[in-house]
Order: sequence, then structure tokens, then C-alpha cells
Amino acid sequence: MEIIPLLKRLSQATGVSGYEDGVRDVVLDALAPYADEIKTDTLGNVVALKRGSAPEPRPTLMIATHMDEIGLIVSEVEKGFIHFQQVGGYDDRVLLGQEVTVHGRRDLPGIVGSRPPHVLPAGERDKAIPSDKLLIDVGLAEDEIKAWVRVGDLVTMRAEPIELQGNLLAGKALDNRASVTAAAVCLEELGRTRHAWDVYAVVTVQEEVNYAGAYTGAYSLNPDVGIAVDVTFGKQPNTPDEHTYELGKGPVLAIGPNFHPKIQQALMDAAKSIEMDYQIEPEARPGGTDAYALQITRQGIPTGQISIPLRNMHTPVETVSVKDVERVGRLLATFAARLDAGFLDTLAWDLGLDSGEETE
Repeated sequence: MEIIPLLKRLSQATGVSGYEDGVRDVVLDALAPYADEIKTDTLGNVVALKRGSAPEPRPTLMIATHMDEIGLIVSEVEKGFIHFQQVGGYDDRVLLGQEVTVHGRRDLPGIVGSRPPHVLPAGERDKAIPSDKLLIDVGLAEDEIKAWVRVGDLVTMRAEPIELQGNLLAGKALDNRASVTAAAVCLEELGRTRHAWDVYAVVTVQEEVNYAGAYTGAYSLNPDVGIAVDVTFGKQPNTPDEHTYELGKGPVLAIGPNFHPKIQQALMDAAKSIEMDYQIEPEARPGGTDAYALQITRQGIPTGQISIPLRNMHTPVETVSVKDVERVGRLLATFAARLDAGFLDTLAWDLGLDSGEETE
């Protein structure tokens, strides 16, 4: 698999939360060659199955990684300019001056602008301009805009992926298209590896707004084990060391109450078995990933999380190490291949009770 071309294709695809049609086609095309079965479910998740070798009924592993991106939605057209609201969480400070595409009756290139600082009240000149005071200019008169653009149309960033030195790639929507690429690497690796369990790679929708794809996908499949794959904060100047992780230094494994300790240990053991470096991320509370949805679906699913360090999160220049993407894919495949018939027994909580003894 050529990782960089796939990352670029996924980054450039359009797929704002709840409207993932464009990127879904790319995901289906990317995963289909490595899956025994692939489908789209009712909500729009892509579900790719790699069958295991154990006798049926086989235990199941669900790998969840979301395809949706943050974006904007048109809220009003006024005097030749477009007002918008956010879908997801762009930082207002990065919106001003961005090139965008307004997905109306036809795609229109635009820019995000505002009143110049010279005409702002003195108290506002040094502050970030909130998004409700920003406007999109597509260069058309109001009657022309209204012929092409309506309230509810989507807007995405217009950002070409850029290959940087050090085997890094920058672009929009690498949260979480980088992890989708890692899932594709995992399925490719499993095609060369004997594994007992069925492995479902579920590329979910709407993670950036409500985790809906993870909730419904997990409820439908009811897997024995779930692994969420997402991004985490990459180190750069003026970021706190205790909350950020080095690009190029390997996968980041999460530890905390959202994650089953035996799965945490199994992921670390899998990394050690292939001599892969990894980093540890403590999460005292459930983070903003599909892992939370996995953990509390149905009667509860034992869950783990692997993350890819990413700089400039929720901007049009999110940056990842291509090596980290590939390593996360290989670690997922190694973890899946090491799952055997007895693994589920190790996940049961030992209450220390003799047979027939009751708790108070």
C-alpha cells in the first residue's frame, strides 16, 4: 500500500459530520481490496470484515476510526456575503483569511474575511474575531449567490496536502483520515497473517459532533473487544509536555478509566513483540473519541485506544508522521493476530468470590 497517496486522497475528500458521502466513496475504495466483506450501514458507517480462522462462532474485534471532518454550514446570505455556523470545533482564530469551498448548487471558491481592524472599536482590535462576525466572500452579487447558495449548504477548507521534510504530511481532516489510513494498513497486514478472531474495521460517521456512528456500529456488531483509533496532540513549541506526544516516536496508547487494563497491557505486549516503540497517554476522564461510545454500548465493551500524534489539531494544516500512521496499522494487526480463544477469559473481572457466595 502506498500510504502517502491514500492520505492525500482522504485529506482532500469532502465529508463534514453528517454529510460524509464524498469521503465514504474513497474509504470504500481503499478498504475493499483487503476485506472479505464490506458494506455501508444505515447511518453511513463503512464496515469492513476480515474473517478469522477460528471455528464459528468466532470472537470479534471492532476497530473504530472516524471519517468525518469538522466544517462550516451556511446560515444566511446577506448583501453578497455568506454567514455561517460551525459543524464541529474549528478555533475561531484560524478561520480568518482561510480559503474555502462553498458546496452549493455548484462548488464556489471563497475566502473567510471580516471588517479590517482599522474600523473596529479599539477594545476589539487585538482580540480574535468570533466566527459569528466572520463572513465568506465568493465574489458574486447577492442575487447570483442566492441562485447557487442556500441556507444549510456546507463549507469546507480549501487546503492541498503538503509533504514536509522528515516524512511528515500536513493537510486538512487528518483528524481522523490518518487513522482511517492506519485501518487500511491493518487490513492489508491481516491478509498476510493468520488470525483467529473476526476483525471489523468500522469507519464511523459523526464523531466530531456526537459519536453517533460508533454508538450504532458497536450496538449492531456487539463486538467482544473494541479499539478506537484516533489522533492526539503532537509536541511543538509552547505545548505542555504532559499532554503532548512526539511525532515519529510511535503509537500513543491511552490509559485511564475509559480503557480496560488487560487490553492496555495486551496492546503494550503486542508492541513489544515486534520491537515497536510506543508512548503512553494518561486520560483521567473519557476523551473526545469513539472509545467512550464503545465502552458503554449494550452491556459494555472492553475497550482500548491507539492514537497518532498530530500537530495543529482542528486547523487546515494538521500534521502527522507517515511512519506513525504505518506503525499504528501494524500494531493493530499484531494485536488482532495475538488474540486467541482464551483472551476473553482474561477480561472478566475477578470478584474474589467462591462459588455460590453472594455480595452484600
